[in-house]
Amino acid sequence: MKKEKRLAIKLFISLIYLIVITMLFVGSFYLFREKKKTYPFREVETVDKYSYIDIDKMSEKFAFYESTNVGLHFVIETEDTGLWRTYIIAINEEDYDKYKKMIDYTYERTEEVPEKIRVYGYPVVIDGEIKDLVIKNIPNFVPKENEVVITEKNYEQYLTNSYLDTTKEQKNEFSIILCISLFLLLAIIVLFFMTLFDKDKLVNTIDERTSKKGRNLL
Repeated sequence: MKKEKRLAIKLFISLIYLIVITMLFVGSFYLFREKKKTYPFREVETVDKYSYIDIDKMSEKFAFYESTNVGLHFVIETEDTGLWRTYIIAINEEDYDKYKKMIDYTYERTEEVPEKIRVYGYPVVIDGEIKDLVIKNIPNFVPKENEVVITEKNYEQYLTNSYLDTTKEQKNEFSIILCISLFLLLAIIVLFFMTLFDKDKLVNTIDERTSKKGRNLL
């Protein structure tokens, strides 16, 4: 009878550990996924969100940072509804070949329709000099049926105040909450296996305390 009681206690403790392990594992998974989450560029409101754009068309560079070999290009992203948006991305010009088919198709140098290209990066706020270049060069890129003339006044109504810098890789920021969650998960897993294989020490302790309490009541 005593052996059966000890076994029941062990199973009960193990069940509690399994429940806690499951909760910590699921919580850690969601924390990790949130940490690695990417956002559509059209939805971001801060420069710390790792974002993406699915581009259908792309211009030649209209601005260039010679010191870093980074060029700024106009791109078009078409939504499922058929509506399209114009954005600006920064790329390392050493990767130009990756976008060449897209650029050639945009300028009707080829009839082959390229697949969409998803680009990732972080938003960078556009300064006054870049804004002037955007206003000056965007008429050479947007479709001819577009009748809107971009000016200083209506700039942010039709274009975002930032560009997507694809030269920046996703940051691996330290998360104290995720770290604590993983530490607790490891600790509970260790306790779980100790309960199963460490000669019932924990079960014995609980059993002894229960017995003493029963004797005191008598």
